[in-house]
Amino acid sequence: MITAVELGLIYAIMALGVYLTFRILDFPDLTVDGSFTTGAATASILIVNGTNPLVATVCAFFAGAAAGVITGLLHTKGNIDGLLAGILTMIGLYSINLRIMGKANVPLLGEDTLMSPLRANGWLGSWVSVALLLLLCLVAVAVIVWFLHTDVGMAMRSTGDNPEMIRSFGVSTDNQKILGLALSNGLVAFSGALIAQFQGYADIGMGIGIILIGLASVIVGQAIFSQRYIWLAAIAVVFGAVIYRLVIQFALGAGLEVNDMKLISAVLVVLALVLPQVGVFRKLAARIQITSRGTAKADAPEEEEKQNA
Repeated sequence: MITAVELGLIYAIMALGVYLTFRILDFPDLTVDGSFTTGAATASILIVNGTNPLVATVCAFFAGAAAGVITGLLHTKGNIDGLLAGILTMIGLYSINLRIMGKANVPLLGEDTLMSPLRANGWLGSWVSVALLLLLCLVAVAVIVWFLHTDVGMAMRSTGDNPEMIRSFGVSTDNQKILGLALSNGLVAFSGALIAQFQGYADIGMGIGIILIGLASVIVGQAIFSQRYIWLAAIAVVFGAVIYRLVIQFALGAGLEVNDMKLISAVLVVLALVLPQVGVFRKLAARIQITSRGTAKADAPEEEEKQNA
């Protein structure tokens, strides 16, 4: 169960990237299936060749960001539909990832990774590692929330909400889409690098279906919590990723096979979309959201006082 929570927190970083495109930019980006593996492949091959694991993980972020830029350029400059642009980049990344890795699987056994200190101290699989990964997720949430409240972040949010209006103010929506896709796929690749170090290998097929996991995390989390505030929506994504992994763990414990994971993911997304429309669940979700909004409103005066100070 603790391992499921650990995986959920690592996948939460990927889900935050999906949140940027799916909710903020309103862009159906399928690049993540390829950029996730790109992050894992980049970090793994650098670590195997003696690079510091932290540097390798940062490089993985920029490799994923580059993939997002390609998708953005195809869509904005090449006038290719966003969905098709993501698919084209994802397909191209399969060959690129094989080139990076040199083979279909790169083992990290015996290599020094970011998870090595946790394993050496016996913290991996304990609440200590959960606390550290939760702290990492909260830092990622804080950075994203801060960015989305800057002038550039507000322009990006407006690009997803009302592109015609933001263009009338002289903002380039093309640049905002490219930047958003770069940040999104950078986070996805960063998560892929952490997953590779966590499980001890990078595999060419590890990114298949990642978009479904990301969407499940976003939809499940925001079906429970309110989407009215950016910080609450981002935290909901983190909780959604953990809930998703726990549901997978319960399903496997109930006797389902690993091969059924994609089916479980699809069913979970369907339930997250359909159940809120059912009377009983609609009322329950409304109560939870009213409670979360009340908490946010209670915190609002304090935030305004801080800003005025």
